[in-house]
This record gives sequence, C-alpha cells and structure tokens, in this order.
Amino acid sequence: MTSTSQPTPPPAALAAAMGPVPENVTIPLPPTFDSVEAERQYRKEQLAAGFRLFGRFGFSEGVAGHITVRDPENPDWFWVNPFGMSFSQIKASDLILVDHEGTLLHGSRPVNRAAFVIHSQVHAARPDTVAAAHSHSLYGKAFSSLGIPLDPITQDACAFFEDHAVYRDYRGVVNELEEGKRIAEALGGCKAVILQNHGLLTVGQSVAEAVWWFVTMERSCQAQLLAMAAGTPQHIDRETALITRGQLGTNLAGWFQARPLWDQITASDPDLFD
Repeated sequence: MTSTSQPTPPPAALAAAMGPVPENVTIPLPPTFDSVEAERQYRKEQLAAGFRLFGRFGFSEGVAGHITVRDPENPDWFWVNPFGMSFSQIKASDLILVDHEGTLLHGSRPVNRAAFVIHSQVHAARPDTVAAAHSHSLYGKAFSSLGIPLDPITQDACAFFEDHAVYRDYRGVVNELEEGKRIAEALGGCKAVILQNHGLLTVGQSVAEAVWWFVTMERSCQAQLLAMAAGTPQHIDRETALITRGQLGTNLAGWFQARPLWDQITASDPDLFD
C-alpha cells in the first residue's frame, strides 16, 4: 500500500471545504496498492472497522445487518460478516468470502441468506461500486415505514438529494434472488435506497464511503422525523440542494468524511486487525 497523503492542491471535491491551504500541507486520500494481496487485506480491515462502527452506533438488531466488499482480484466474490457474529467483535480474520452463487469460498461459518440475496444482486447490478451496507437501524427502519424519500431539509440530507430511491415492495425476510434483483433495480444508479418497512441500504466505491452514507443517512432520517414531529420542515431549494450535494455527496467526500470515524475505531479497537 502506498501513502494516503498527497501534496496540495487538494482535489476539487474537498477544496471548497478547506479554504486557503498553506504550502506543503498534505491531505489524506484513498490509498493505492502494490499488490492484490495488500489491497485485499486493506479492504478486509476496512470492513472489520465498518462493523465495529455499526456496533458502536447501535445499528445491530439480533443477526440482521451486513456490509460487503468486493474481492479486488475476483469482483464476483465478496467478503461479508459471518452469520450470527456480533458487529462489535468482528475481526478481519473472521470475515467470510462468498461468490454470487452463494458458495462459501473462505471461512468456516455460514453466510446470512438475506446478505447473499441482497448483496449479490446489488454488486452484480452496480459494477461501479465496491461496497454495500445494510442494517435495521432504529431511525432508518422507522423512517422507512413512511414510504417516502428524504427531503432536503438539512445540509447533510442534501448529500442524498435526487440520489436515493425508495423500494416499496416489502415481502418479508429477503430470501429469494428475485427480491434482491428488485432491490437492486430500485437502487438504480443512486448511492442509497430506503427499503420500505425494512431499513436503509447504501453503496460506495469503498467500505468507508458506504459506511459513511449509512451513518449520515440514518441521522438524516432521525432529523426529518424530529422535524416532522415538531412542525412543517422548510425545504432547501433545488438549486442549492444540488450545489450542496456536489460538495458533500461525491465518492471522495464520502470517503473523507469517514476518516475521523476510522481513526477513532482503529485506535479504540486495535484487535480488529487480527
């Protein structure tokens, strides 16, 4: 793996948030890799960190919820959490590897059937994405019961403006590939989909990005529920919402906004690298 810091000028996606940058200042950016093995290990460590964060945020609900990341050498394979293991205890070495047919390729524990059904179809339909995240988080599932999209009522919610969908065809626990395909179809080219009566699902070009979209979407659901309970939220106008999405809703912005979370969880939970 090469360094994740690069010299100025910063990418345009981050420049607006930084203001004037002194000479010789560096900024973290997504790493590049010298080998497939190094990239695989990095993705697995990021995935384990993502699960620890889900556990820290209280996104667990029994055995429900999953985050996946493609294998860098075989993009039709993905790494995922073992069925029934606590998010807060997952290590990189615990992760299992499955293909798009559900065959267990690495590991000794089973895969959650819903994880395979949903994520295999999302990964197949979205070759531009590397990771996907889903759980039954409290505010996400509460908001999903309304069957409506997020409104542009806060700066953070604008990251999802005209870039998320609503899947309204809930049919119970996702056990059939056809429903996975319908979810992927509803997601389309967006960064997220609200699964009515179910929860949230986000995607990204890295685990960090997919996890960040999930965290901030969950909080945006909470904010809208609170605002709707208090009165009539005022919407940000479309032009401003689109400008704000261009500042906060890019792939790089998603990755970068997750950096403080990764720094926090890797410092507090160093065993996730085992």
